[in-house]
Amino acid sequence: MMNLYAINHKFHYELENLTRAFFPNEKIAVVSCEVAPCELQAPYILTEYKEDMRVSVSFDGFERSLSEEKGEDDELSMATLLYRLLCEYTGVTLSWGLLTGVRPIKLFRKLRGDLGEEGAREYFARKLLVSDQKTDLACITCKNEQKILDLSSDKSFSLYISIPFCPTRCSYCSFVSQSVEKARHLIPDYVRLICQEISITGDIARNLGLKLETVYMGGGTPTTLSADDLSVILKAVTDNFDMSMCREFTVEAGRPDTITEDKLRALYDGGCDRLSVNPQTLSDEVLRNIGRRHTVQEFFDSFSLARKIGFGHINTDLIAGLPGDTPESFMRTIDGICGLSPESVTIHTLSMKRSSRLTGDNMQILREDTDSVSRMLTYGYNKLNECGLAPYYLYRQSKMLGNMENTGWSKKGFEGLYNVYIMDETHTILACGAGAVTKMRDTSSDRIERIFNFKYPYEYNARFEELMKRKDAIEEFYANL
Repeated sequence: MMNLYAINHKFHYELENLTRAFFPNEKIAVVSCEVAPCELQAPYILTEYKEDMRVSVSFDGFERSLSEEKGEDDELSMATLLYRLLCEYTGVTLSWGLLTGVRPIKLFRKLRGDLGEEGAREYFARKLLVSDQKTDLACITCKNEQKILDLSSDKSFSLYISIPFCPTRCSYCSFVSQSVEKARHLIPDYVRLICQEISITGDIARNLGLKLETVYMGGGTPTTLSADDLSVILKAVTDNFDMSMCREFTVEAGRPDTITEDKLRALYDGGCDRLSVNPQTLSDEVLRNIGRRHTVQEFFDSFSLARKIGFGHINTDLIAGLPGDTPESFMRTIDGICGLSPESVTIHTLSMKRSSRLTGDNMQILREDTDSVSRMLTYGYNKLNECGLAPYYLYRQSKMLGNMENTGWSKKGFEGLYNVYIMDETHTILACGAGAVTKMRDTSSDRIERIFNFKYPYEYNARFEELMKRKDAIEEFYANL
């Protein structure tokens, strides 16, 4: 347990997030008070805001303090002091510097609007201590995102469909999903009810005169369902929504061990024009480490089958930093993926498990992981760029190895539009299914309201009528704009 003391100030939220970037698995207790405790036990971080600002740290024999006079942005200044001390203690320099938020591109876009592109770059580099490499990445991604954001209008929306079933649960997974072995009996009712919810949602969108931009079916693994079930759900979408202006219909096939020819034909015939087939790695050993049942060859077979069926946009997801992976094996994965010439590739960085704890011994592992995942991402980005792909969206999660990022890359004209819209919170997302969250956006004020569906399929099935009453809030939201 590490104590973070906030003495006489309210800057603790950002300071806690910054501390967690260095210690992703440590439990951090935030203590707000007006006077520092008389007795302090290491490890601790003490941040004081009095005549001036002072940050002190104590870790197993390492004790250091830094102070600075109060100025224009004291929260940023105090974070900078803390960052300098944590870099010195851990030996780790974070590529994203002081940035801990999920949406760095959204921040860069705002800064670009206020300060111009060079001003935004300078703020990232000088004020937020972001590396040149990540500043360049943010700048390029922001430009490519803007073209997609410009397609959206005040009446635009996207549709999300949740299929929260998987063949097995991967060791790194944090999504709400059910192993199909345990939840198979829930599927018939779930399919029937989600089609009802799609119909109800379609009526609402039509009554409000909303314009459907993209559809995304995710989970879970949608292809855990049978071909017939997939056909029924896709037909519910095309029957209940005006698809004439829909720019993209994505289905996450995800796990190659769930992909069959009849399922792919059901998706293709049902209107899916963007398919995601996700190997995560092209190492059979690493696949076994994370609890995946498919092999690398099964991924290649699934990718080839999707091409044969006629899919002209196939995305592949990869994860840097998986257990047992090395920079060299990850490079082989990137080379193998590029050999397939997919239209888009998303490289995720592994998010650390909550159950583990950071100790003195594995602090060295944190350093090694930071260096290792940095090499992986650098090679991947350079190789994808050589193959004609460019970054078009980027987001971050807590407890990521090296405090890195997830980045989507695509060939020109094959950007994943939904990915940009959901991450930027560009427009309303109407969501159906267990664990789905409807996000209604007021484009005039950036205000967002949410409607949460029940998390688990058994709740969704059992309390469906109660859930549908929540849909009334959508029309109420638009009536009050």
